[in-house]
Amino acid sequence: MGVKERRERERTARKDTILDAARALLLERGFTGTTTKQIANHCELSEATIFFYFKSKDEIFTSLLFEGIEFWHHGLTKIAATTLTPKDTLIRLWGFFARVQKEHPEYYQLSAFLARPRSTTDVSDDVRKEIIRRSGDNFQRLTTILEGALGQEGGRFASDLLWASFLGLTLLRASRANLGSPRHPTNRDMKHILDLLMGGLLPDPGNGESHD
Repeated sequence: MGVKERRERERTARKDTILDAARALLLERGFTGTTTKQIANHCELSEATIFFYFKSKDEIFTSLLFEGIEFWHHGLTKIAATTLTPKDTLIRLWGFFARVQKEHPEYYQLSAFLARPRSTTDVSDDVRKEIIRRSGDNFQRLTTILEGALGQEGGRFASDLLWASFLGLTLLRASRANLGSPRHPTNRDMKHILDLLMGGLLPDPGNGESHD
């Protein structure tokens, strides 16, 4: 391996270390509670080193956001390539949402952060446009999957309904946990909620029966 390749690998590894630290702190302290100094301390680097790789905290979290968009892209592409019944399509999508929440809960936190006023004030226009383009592609992919399962009109509305339902329920569970209340809806509750959604989305109400 040449010097250039080795340095590039070291640079990539260092950036990954910084992103992993930011990921952990985001879940522990939230976006506003996380600072670049804390990120530096977490990965045992100087704050100056952090700024060598990223211009700001916003750029670090934007990198995580793009990482999440790419993760969604790959997952939805796999589902789109699979032939499923309408019911199994909804179950597979809901299961994928749950997998993302289990493996990368920070992606949901970043999605929720985008809804806050002025959340993208310090993000450049080019980056903002790229977020819109890439996330829009994912929503179109989700819509196309649901159009195949539910029909042209149903798919368009179902994509917003499924995503908003899962995101909202995930944030509801997190807010209750932060207040010291029982952490629910539980995973079993989420399955029953999907049953209710399927009862309204699928043409045959019988398709909404429990899938435990």
